[in-house]
Amino acid sequence: MTDSTTVNRETMGFQTEVKQLLQLMIHSLYSNREIFLRELVSNASDACDKLRFEGLHNDALFEDDSDLAIRVSFDKEARTLTISDNGIGMNRDDVINNLGTIAKSGTREFFGKLSGDQQKDANLIGQFGVGFYSAFIVADKVTVLTRRAGEKADQGVRWESDGGGEFDIEMVDKATRGTEIILHLREDQDDLLAGYKLREIIRKYSNHIVQPIVMKKEEWKDGGYVTTDEDETINQATALWTKSKSEISEEQYKEFYKHVGHDYDDPLAWSHARVEGRQEYTQLLYVPKHAPFDLWDRNARHGIKLYVRRVFIMDDAEQLMPLYMRFVRGIVDSADLPLNVSREILQESKDIEAIRKGCTSKVLALLADMAEKEPEKYATFWGEFGKVLKEGVGEDHANKDKIAALLRFASTKADTNEETVSLKDYIARMKDGQDKIYYVTAETFNAAKNSPHLEVFRKKGIEVLLLSDRVDEWALSYLTEFEGKQLASVAKGGLDLGALEDAAEKQEQEKQADELKPLLDKIKTSLADKVKEVRVTHRLTDSPACLVADENDMSANLARMLKAAGQNAPMSQPILEINPGHPVVTRLQAEEKHFDDWAAVLFEQALLAEGGQLDDPATFVKRINQLMLEMGK
Repeated sequence: MTDSTTVNRETMGFQTEVKQLLQLMIHSLYSNREIFLRELVSNASDACDKLRFEGLHNDALFEDDSDLAIRVSFDKEARTLTISDNGIGMNRDDVINNLGTIAKSGTREFFGKLSGDQQKDANLIGQFGVGFYSAFIVADKVTVLTRRAGEKADQGVRWESDGGGEFDIEMVDKATRGTEIILHLREDQDDLLAGYKLREIIRKYSNHIVQPIVMKKEEWKDGGYVTTDEDETINQATALWTKSKSEISEEQYKEFYKHVGHDYDDPLAWSHARVEGRQEYTQLLYVPKHAPFDLWDRNARHGIKLYVRRVFIMDDAEQLMPLYMRFVRGIVDSADLPLNVSREILQESKDIEAIRKGCTSKVLALLADMAEKEPEKYATFWGEFGKVLKEGVGEDHANKDKIAALLRFASTKADTNEETVSLKDYIARMKDGQDKIYYVTAETFNAAKNSPHLEVFRKKGIEVLLLSDRVDEWALSYLTEFEGKQLASVAKGGLDLGALEDAAEKQEQEKQADELKPLLDKIKTSLADKVKEVRVTHRLTDSPACLVADENDMSANLARMLKAAGQNAPMSQPILEINPGHPVVTRLQAEEKHFDDWAAVLFEQALLAEGGQLDDPATFVKRINQLMLEMGK
């Protein structure tokens, strides 16, 4: 007999990221080994959901078998545990793509950032999701038999691996559609070869799965359990979200999240509501505890599953949640949408627009409640997702004020970079006579904290928000006021502290500006087109000079970020402000021989102090050295 399997069998190598994930599975999650069954059952459920959806458009895919189910069985003698489904199944390309690679951008960077200690931290798996590879927690070899619905019987695929660097794949005959995963259990996994143990795990983690999870019944005979030929359904096999909240335990909510979010950890918070009126739908939305590794990939699919009258329609329905809420996981089940709804129809649907608004409002209300009643939990949320939420200020005009109230910032009131100050907190402790919310932007927290623009604010005890996230500059271009208070950059425009300055201060400033006008003109002439204007500063107490953007110009920090991203930034010259009381400025007034060098150093130091880069560092160093030599003579 010819061994046909050797003819088409091919050995292939795992993607590098898969190898790393397998190491995490095998060595990091053993103490939580039961999750493997939850993950494999969850994947089987997804496969059944996908078949039901595709079957709406092509009834032949059901192959005269529309009763979707998941089956769990074991063989003590062979030491195997099998999880099978009659869902959509996979063809050869699907198997290679799904079981040999991780087709998600950012994966390599995610693993590259994991230190040795972090790789031992099982909580990190919550950032990635466990999935199929969790099978290797308990198995030293895994075999997969699968055939995609609608394909011929000889188009089945057999995949096998021991979790090392390679896997074997070959074409085989498979009479039925769907996927069968056979785990060849490790020597220390005997307890998984017992029906009662498997039932216990299924009811603990997968009771909410919509499809029936079937096992052979067992009966006690001659001092032990004996498997019968009769099937029994282990789970409740009802859509959890259709129940009233009073019928669902906290543990059930958490386990459903792990299924729908493919997460290892518990969620941070959730909202479950039935909405009635013009549109009728149920929403069960979760806020995760940890950010996924691909959070910053704005093209990544979202985490909301769409159902219509409890029938799964599509995964990652991006129309149901705005981009700045891409961290939200959950389901929406509509009673009004047609069963054959497509992504194209969703984009133009008024009903979907209303559902999206409702879901957005529900999440914002959930976060607002958390911020007010559970500030420590909200601090956890903000640390993971705050930068993403800031995007909403510019993307969601209708909810801009609600989002603004949820923002948190570092400020000069604290010595650390922890973002704990809300705009409401800031306003509550504004000084008498203060009518603006002041902030400074920089590329790093330390650069913001040590900005020379803060000197007069420190002197007067005025709090300033310290913004160092890349998204801050963009967000604040849309957020110009909060509760009637204007937001003002301390590094833009002419500084007017209004009632915070007394008449004597203003008179002195005007006097100094008049007296130093010849010096200001001379510096402007020396610096030529490097600056738009030179003027006396009211911002500085310790530094000799600083650079300021004109009121209508782009800030220097934003211009640098755009340049670093390869984008063109509008050309604008800064304004140089000098401190009339500083010794360097006094020296400059008396300087003749090296005036141009001193003026250049003044400008270049101000540029460096605000995080800018010199066009010619070597000349700057040479100029400093020359001036130091001259001063020593």
